[in-house]
Amino acid sequence: MAFVIVEEGESLESALKRFKRKVQQEGIIKEIKKHSVYLKPGERRRLKEAQARKRMRRRLKRERELEY
Repeated sequence: MAFVIVEEGESLESALKRFKRKVQQEGIIKEIKKHSVYLKPGERRRLKEAQARKRMRRRLKRERELEY
């Protein structure tokens, strides 16, 4: 669970900004969105395969750019 201790004399805006950054780094929002919708096992598998293909294309593109 993400939490931020507000320092003496620190503005609420800066503490809120630190909290938002911490929540984003821990991936809490991504995890909540992932569990908010039920995916059938087949849909989950297809999504996972699509993400793997996307990562592979990105990796190959990066390798081709480094060759030149």
